Amino acid sequence: MGSDRYENEIASYSRMKLYRRAAHAVIFLALIFAGYNARSQDSVRLQLSSGDGELWWSGVINHGNLMPLSDGYRASLFNNLYGNQAQPLLLSNKGNVVWSEEPFTIDCQNKTIVLKKPAGEFKTFHAGTTLKEAYRYASKTFFPPSGLAPAKFLFSNPQYNTWIELLYDQNQEDVLKYARAIKDNGFPPGVIMIDDNWQEDYGTWRFHPARFPNPTAMVDSLHAWGFKVMVWVCPFVSPDSETFRKLQQANALLTDAEGYPKLVKWWNGASAVLDLTDPNAVKWFHEQLGWLMKTNKIDGFKFDAGDPEFYIDTHGDRAVSPNEHATLFAKIGLDYPFNEYRATWKMGGQPLAQRLRDKNHSWNDLKVLIPDILLQGIMGYPFTCPDMIGGGEMGSFVNLKSINQDLIVRSAQIHALMPMMQFSVAPWRILDPAHLDAVKKAIALRSKYTPTILKLSDEATKTGEPIVRMMAYEFPGQGLDQVTDQFMLGSEILVAPILNSENTRTILLPKGKWRNMIDNKVITGPKTITLNVQLSELPYFVKM
Repeated sequence: MGSDRYENEIASYSRMKLYRRAAHAVIFLALIFAGYNARSQDSVRLQLSSGDGELWWSGVINHGNLMPLSDGYRASLFNNLYGNQAQPLLLSNKGNVVWSEEPFTIDCQNKTIVLKKPAGEFKTFHAGTTLKEAYRYASKTFFPPSGLAPAKFLFSNPQYNTWIELLYDQNQEDVLKYARAIKDNGFPPGVIMIDDNWQEDYGTWRFHPARFPNPTAMVDSLHAWGFKVMVWVCPFVSPDSETFRKLQQANALLTDAEGYPKLVKWWNGASAVLDLTDPNAVKWFHEQLGWLMKTNKIDGFKFDAGDPEFYIDTHGDRAVSPNEHATLFAKIGLDYPFNEYRATWKMGGQPLAQRLRDKNHSWNDLKVLIPDILLQGIMGYPFTCPDMIGGGEMGSFVNLKSINQDLIVRSAQIHALMPMMQFSVAPWRILDPAHLDAVKKAIALRSKYTPTILKLSDEATKTGEPIVRMMAYEFPGQGLDQVTDQFMLGSEILVAPILNSENTRTILLPKGKWRNMIDNKVITGPKTITLNVQLSELPYFVKM
């Protein structure tokens, strides 16, 4: 199907809204049953910001703050160099869908979106008249929900990652000290994630005996205190290790053109990479994880460094692209309800906890949490975590004088009504009593709405619906398509966090009656309001 025909059909489609709803439904069904779906060309051209106000969103999660698409935007889904999840999908607020099984490039120039790929076909659909209808169709057709979710404990309780407090000095004594401090400072127990360098070596997934003299006893203590325990793992294998030699002999590592294990550069040096196209490599990796669960009673795993950029094309009987290697790594996590991923490809609808990439301790990075997590939702990733509270970059909390205590509180408030809430830096170490109490208040608010979050998580396993939703998703046709600094938790709770140091907030309320949960007043929308907000307050509204 040619691009001119598609543009003409889009224009025709926009005129349908003038017809009666019954006639629209008939036309819509006719389009679907007519098989309007396939393009054999290697490119597609879409009208950008057409006369009827059509806007588009693409599947590069780390670009949530750049959505909807506008002139000057460029991206490549090949090797997904953006450090987060990706989906080969475009959706519009007029109910249109573009899907490709393979990666492609996006180039927005002169009010036109150009999608290109070397081979294969793009599939385009009219799915209705709204962003929600477009997403529901894409979800049902290309990444249907699996019926499963990650472990409920990941949603119901806070997560505590040891990274910021311990960095590369992960050790038994300090992990236990961190957990004790959580309880001693009045924080609820949750999931303890022991981060990188707990292990003997990359690929040698055993607790380092010098740093963890009795890891099973440590895990027993953590369990007794009400915690679950996850450990950091990756698909890398340190060269010249005993594990490397064994896996090399078993042909379980990716190899270069000469047949020698390929060494890839990553943030911790250079390592060999598991070849997960080999069933023996997959079996070996599962055996290592299973041993940790059985011997040390570990509950699950933080799966890191699965980015396509660390892989290479493979050939022969097991030929796959770097993107597909990333998918194979993500599928490992499906066997473990306690899981976390930061980078995946085409894993929409699957029961994986998908975290946003590391953010800095800054107001600018705080502002991208909402648009990024909103984009996750309409790309098929409902089980999301907005990075670590206050930021996850290792250098952010070394100098206590550079820490903005208000920023920590506002970050915690954003997490409070999102699917998951993850701490790393210890709030009791860096906050004064007033700010610490404000963080605890955010946790208490989350506890109040935990049943709602769990209900939405359960619904997502069946419907694929996002837990956190764009305003335009729930309220189409009200001019909210480009509102990315507030969000809906489900269909009835509107959340508008403070994202600056001014403690003021302008909020767009859609049609209907809304109860302001700060002062309990009822406001009739549509209406724009501006609030002055106390440090301990999170502006949110319940639809009546």
